[in-house]
Amino acid sequence: MKESVRNIIITFIIGCIIFVIGNFLGGGFDFKDVNDFLRDFFYYQLYSFVLGYSNMAFFSYMEKRNWKKGDTIKRIVYGIIGTTIITLIGLFVLRFCISVFIYNVPVKTFLGNETWSGYSFGVWITLTIVSVFHIIFFYNRYQKNKIKEQKVIAGAASARFDALKNQLDPHFLFNSLNVLTSLIEENPKNAQKFTTSLSKVYRYVLEQKNKELVTVDEELDFARTYMSLLKMRFEDSIIFEIPDKAKNPESKVVPLSLQLLLENAVKHNMVTTSKPLHIKIYEDGGYLVVLNNLQIKQIVKKSSGVGLENIKQRYKLLTNKKVIINQRAEDFAVGIPMLTKQVSIMRTSQLPDNRLDESYVKARKRLEELKAFYGSLVSYCLVIPFLVFIWHRYTSDTIQWFWFPIIGWGLSLCFQAYRVFFDNAALGANWEERKIREFMQKEEKNNRWN
Repeated sequence: MKESVRNIIITFIIGCIIFVIGNFLGGGFDFKDVNDFLRDFFYYQLYSFVLGYSNMAFFSYMEKRNWKKGDTIKRIVYGIIGTTIITLIGLFVLRFCISVFIYNVPVKTFLGNETWSGYSFGVWITLTIVSVFHIIFFYNRYQKNKIKEQKVIAGAASARFDALKNQLDPHFLFNSLNVLTSLIEENPKNAQKFTTSLSKVYRYVLEQKNKELVTVDEELDFARTYMSLLKMRFEDSIIFEIPDKAKNPESKVVPLSLQLLLENAVKHNMVTTSKPLHIKIYEDGGYLVVLNNLQIKQIVKKSSGVGLENIKQRYKLLTNKKVIINQRAEDFAVGIPMLTKQVSIMRTSQLPDNRLDESYVKARKRLEELKAFYGSLVSYCLVIPFLVFIWHRYTSDTIQWFWFPIIGWGLSLCFQAYRVFFDNAALGANWEERKIREFMQKEEKNNRWN
């Protein structure tokens, strides 16, 4: 029902525009009386209604066809040919009915007097309007496809980021329990302290689970606590050097990145009293560096692939800055970028629960389009009179060329007004949301039967 009302309004507006254009090109508004004016206006509206609805039906049919990705040119050609044929048939039927049934013109006389001049204006106007519709349609579809692609990419990135973070919980707990098992055998007293400290450390792991970034200060505090756990096990066999605070308190890093780097350093290097492991954390050129002396174990268990690769992948999803790895003969260093700008991954799964932000974005977009429309309207009202003045002042004896910008720009302005004031959608109110619900219902139905 709402779509039918919208289509009627569109055809009425187009009919009014064509009525003005047709009378100007035909010699001006020269009517004998009000009845003559209303009769002429009615015929223009009738033509607009019949041709408009028939072409809208054809446009809907073309939209529902299963076009391949590279069929854009083919669709445009079919659309132009189909529109031309439908318009010619519609014009012929209208002219025939009006002449034969209203003005009682004999059929043979009507057919004998028919020429191309009776159809050229209608075909030209219809093709112009349909061309504008096609431009708007393909532009909207292009924008929707771009948005859809970005949502898919962002959704995949979000899922991938969450998957990487979720690896940390069992990984960290598994390694911590291994350390606790070793301590129970070696030093039961320290094992009790380790258990208490481990609860504090794991609380931090749970608190940072849903965060993409944490401040460097938070991560340094956590690293300091984690180091104390390692000291309980290795005592003097491991030596740490860590700054108290970050130079920039606003700088941020990926959560638990230091813990993974510290864990890797202990895992892959010998840690003994005779060969203590020295680990130093410091800032260098926008990077937080973890440096350790290199004394690789002769037998190392096969890596699970979680640690360093996890950090690299998480940074890859957040920034263009890369994790720097520098291995030399005497030491091994990893530099993680310290980020200072706002970084956020779009989470499509949270969109339905974030209606306030979504409403603000829509309102902001609508305001921008409203400002653009009023700007175009003011420009139209200023430029068109100036063009008419130029024609009248300097070229009044030539063709009235000013009608071309009046008509072309006027049609564009009408379509822009329709986009702004009819729920900001060239294909109807809330078209995209309706289509999303429709596709979701179809998909749910298919899944139910499969």
